[in-house]
Amino acid sequence: MISRATRRHLASRLMTVLVVLLSFLAVLALILIFGNLLAKGASSIDWAFFTKSPVPAGQTGGGVANAIVGTAIVVGLSALIGVPIGVGAGMYLAEYGSGRFGYMVRFVADVLNGTPSIVIGIVGWIFIVKPSGHFSALAGSVALAILMIPMLARTTEEMVRLVPHSLREAALALGYPRWRTSLKIVARTALGGIVTGCLVGVARVAGETAPLLFTALGNLNFTVSVSQPMQTLSLQIYVYATGPFEEWHRLAWAAALVLMGLVLIISLIARWVTRQRYGSIR
Repeated sequence: MISRATRRHLASRLMTVLVVLLSFLAVLALILIFGNLLAKGASSIDWAFFTKSPVPAGQTGGGVANAIVGTAIVVGLSALIGVPIGVGAGMYLAEYGSGRFGYMVRFVADVLNGTPSIVIGIVGWIFIVKPSGHFSALAGSVALAILMIPMLARTTEEMVRLVPHSLREAALALGYPRWRTSLKIVARTALGGIVTGCLVGVARVAGETAPLLFTALGNLNFTVSVSQPMQTLSLQIYVYATGPFEEWHRLAWAAALVLMGLVLIISLIARWVTRQRYGSIR
């Protein structure tokens, strides 16, 4: 008869093996995706791919310089709009959001987090594109910022709530007003987590396509004007992947690899910021 200690040991080993297996399956998905992109897109990446704009349909060559610059402009502008609002809302929810208004803000943020991105694109088209009479990069940035704000608000709230109350009490005891305590003590202490949340939010919206179809639309010509339609990597991938030309498909795989690499780099920076703030996880 198996003893109780032996059963516990076997159960512990079984659960350890199960957790390791499930963790491997989770990582395997990323490995397969990235490996497939490397196999199909790496051979198409050269200097011209980053420095040239697309050529007319049916011709070979060209690149996605317009989409790379457009992605930097649209995502960067969305971060300028969304980060201050999202972080500010998260600070309010953590420090002053115990009342009815805080509950309402928290509920709206949770609903927006679960809203399909294409719905946000339609909202951007109704309230920005239609009144102005044309598509624009600014409309796309606003749509992406709307997606970013609730995520940043909830992430910032959780990071700020991790700050010990003893720090707040010490600052208040020294005569700091509450608003200054929140900004100088609490926000600075939670800065690593807040920056990580911002980077994850930027990575989240960098690959969005649906909202941009109704707002930024796309532009095969090189432009830096935020009042005009603008191409991004996600839109370029969508156009090329659904096109009839093999050359477009080749460039779509290469653009997808670049976009995946961009998201991976941002994620690694977020992890580095976390390790710098909290130390390596042992």
